[in-house]
Amino acid sequence: MRVELIQQAAKVLFDVPDEMHEEIIALIDALTKDAETQAPDLAAAFGEWCWLLYTVHGDVIEVLDVGCGR
Repeated sequence: MRVELIQQAAKVLFDVPDEMHEEIIALIDALTKDAETQAPDLAAAFGEWCWLLYTVHGDVIEVLDVGCGR
């Protein structure tokens, strides 16, 4: 699967501390490895401190927003 981040999500991704950056990347990685991933509208994935909002279009995961709680 291919991953696309909208500009706002990409900006947040690179502005968070390293450990939170790694958690967001791990969430995205887990989505790409799940062959059953289906999110026709909106879906969310949650880690210990971070989350992301995404949708799936065919073989593309579109990350719409990311965030972290501190």
